[in-house]
Amino acid sequence: MKKPLSALFAGVIGFAAAVAISTSAFAADITGAGATFPYPVYSKWAAAYKAATGTGLNYQSIGSGGGIAQIKAKTVTFGASDAPLSGSDLSSIGLLQWPMVMGGIVPVVNLPGIKPGQLTLDGNTIADIYMGKITKWNDPKIAALNAGVKLPNMAILVVHRSDGSGTTYNFTYYLSDVSAEWKKNVGVEKSVEWPVGVGAKGNEGVAGNVGQTIGSIGYVEYAYATQNKLAYTKMKNKAGKVVSPTSEAFAAAAANADWNSQPGYGVILANQPGDTSWPMTVATFILMYKNPANAAASADALKFFKWCFEKGDKMALDLDYIPMPENVVKQIEASWKGISGSGM
Repeated sequence: MKKPLSALFAGVIGFAAAVAISTSAFAADITGAGATFPYPVYSKWAAAYKAATGTGLNYQSIGSGGGIAQIKAKTVTFGASDAPLSGSDLSSIGLLQWPMVMGGIVPVVNLPGIKPGQLTLDGNTIADIYMGKITKWNDPKIAALNAGVKLPNMAILVVHRSDGSGTTYNFTYYLSDVSAEWKKNVGVEKSVEWPVGVGAKGNEGVAGNVGQTIGSIGYVEYAYATQNKLAYTKMKNKAGKVVSPTSEAFAAAAANADWNSQPGYGVILANQPGDTSWPMTVATFILMYKNPANAAASADALKFFKWCFEKGDKMALDLDYIPMPENVVKQIEASWKGISGSGM
């Protein structure tokens, strides 16, 4: 499927603008790179922290794969990823990992007459769309979920991430959990061989592409849907209930998390039980060296993260992210003693 020029330019411009903001708006006192999923809240926290302390943050919103690559290359003080590293990877590289905040992935569509929250999808239907098995918006499977909604006889344009993405990792994890065919033929990874569709870089690029292209569907962190005024869908969850993407629905899914069950708190929150749980809830993670090359820069970064945990909850909630539970924050901050020169 060829990518429309308008969508191509929207994706490129959206990504370039986000990078320009992240590299020019903040003083380069603390350096980080990675996931686009948390960029809206990291940006808000950074602006407030700069005003409060005078210390700036240069965060490159380049995707989880890029963040992992940059922390491995030691070109940034911290990496950020929505796809947690395994315990063996953390040990072999010498990294400490913890969740910083939680949010939700939402399907977004661009259809004539369809407003935010008007359309409902479920996991199997999304999997069939992204496998190219459902190609029209008035397909019977979509119609069965949307009684009374006028669906256009229009081709579906699938938009997915083109970069190594933790958002993609969590999206494909969810699809693999609900669709045996997806699990067998596509699988779970930060970057997969997409059966159909066009690619865009970052949550920014996917949001820009969907916003410019009639008939399209994509997946983004909820803040990108609201900030770009995109029509997000409701979803049928594991309990068979139709839920909207709200902070309460994300929190309901996160309430099931056993954070100590995985090394580095690497818990996946997809397809959690509960009548009110949002099925594509995600935690996003920070990666830092236990023995950093620049201990002073590392200590400055930890001061920023401590401030975010202490002062940033309302800012996160205002963007419909979910703060980490207080008891988990205490465990995380205690783990920072394992970082040389942390001062913790």
